[in-house]
Formats: sequence, C-alpha cells, structure tokens
Amino acid sequence: MRVVSGKLKGRSIETINNQLTRPTSDKVKESLFNMIGPYFKEGVALDLFAGSGGLGIEAISRGITHAVFVDQQRRAVQVIKKNLKLLNIDGQAEVYQNDAFRALKALGKREAKFDLIFLDPPYEKNYYQDLIDEITKQRVATSNALIICEHGKSQVLPKKVREFNKIRTENYGSSIAISLYTRKEEDDE
Repeated sequence: MRVVSGKLKGRSIETINNQLTRPTSDKVKESLFNMIGPYFKEGVALDLFAGSGGLGIEAISRGITHAVFVDQQRRAVQVIKKNLKLLNIDGQAEVYQNDAFRALKALGKREAKFDLIFLDPPYEKNYYQDLIDEITKQRVATSNALIICEHGKSQVLPKKVREFNKIRTENYGSSIAISLYTRKEEDDE
C-alpha cells in the first residue's frame, strides 16, 4: 500500500496481514479523498478501527494537521506507530490501543473535537449506527464534521442517525461502499 496524494505521495506504508484487518485499497482511498477533499488546509481526523493507519496517514498527507488513530489490536498499533515514524509524521499523531466505544468516551472526556471521522469496523459487526450515536453523545465531532463509513455494499446504512444525515453513498467494485454523514441536509442520495 502507498500514500496516494499530498506531501507523502508515493510513499509506501506497511500493512497487517491477518484475518482481522482489511486495508482500504489505494483505488478506493483515492476516490474517497477526491469526494471529501481532496486536500485540507488544516483540521483534526479520527481514524477508528485504523488497521495500518492508511486513512489517517492519507489525511495528514493531504493537509490534516493532526490525527488520532485507534485500533484494538496490539499488532495494528505497532504497525501504525512504525508507519508514522517512517513517514516522519509521528509528531502529528496520537495512537491508542483501545475498543472504539471506550476510545470515544475517553476522547469525549478530553473534549477532543474532530473534523473528519473514519469508521471502518469489521463489516459483519454493523456498528455504524451505534458508533455515530456514541460520537454524538460524546460530542467529539465539530459542527462541520464529516463521518466517513466504509462498509459492505450489501449493507444499507440509515439516512439519519441523531443529527447526522447521510449525504452520499458510493459503491466500489462488487463488495465495498462508502457512506458520508454530516449535520447538513443534502439530497445527493
């Protein structure tokens, strides 16, 4: 895997080779960032279920000033830290080994705020609605926050979760979809 664009364009990142992690392909990552950016002047990102950290690293490469990476697996946390250090962006990041819901509670207590929130849990868990609900309860999203959900193409995510409205869903290949949520209402669906 590699960084697709921005200041780190073309740099390789290590991935995790196990059954618990499913890295976002470079093609899907490029399409996703073209949808949401493609570049940022600043901002803070949260990469939940971060795996090797590919989405958060791509966000930093494209101008996000700080990212928080959370994954439950010890191996994933080690790989994220290694990738950040190799890319010399470890000063722009925090990495935590934690369950996503506990991490959101801890971030809420710290009064952390995020402009971009990447949700990429194991598809079969179907945590999306519960995660967005917890993001709302913990008040960790800025007023203009964008929540990006990578999910199975067969999963239909709700049009609204609390004050977050689904504004777009794009399908990639035969199995992957990306849904975007924000507080504003749009009819792009």
